[in-house]
Amino acid sequence: MKEKIHSYLGLSKRSRNLISGYNSCIYGMKRGKIRLLILAVDLTENTIKKFERLAEAQGIPFRIYGTKETLSEMTGEVGRGIFGISDNNLAAAILKEMDSSGQNSEKE
Repeated sequence: MKEKIHSYLGLSKRSRNLISGYNSCIYGMKRGKIRLLILAVDLTENTIKKFERLAEAQGIPFRIYGTKETLSEMTGEVGRGIFGISDNNLAAAILKEMDSSGQNSEKE
């Protein structure tokens, strides 16, 4: 399952449907561009709570998945732990894989 998530995140990066970073994701959520929000487990508690509140207010599904290191490896974005997927189909596919793997902290 992790390989599929890895592939989908890489595909979203190559197709320019990946938004990464704190400020970029806040901007993307406020503009309605993000369809799925992925947060790293090792982010600070306040950051996770802030993004959970923003995602819930905007009606955006989100998942807490992996560490900053593993997500950075999957996407090629070094040192980032907040990612937004802007394509509906990619977001649905990633969400399905994350939910079926059972290795994540599900939040919505």
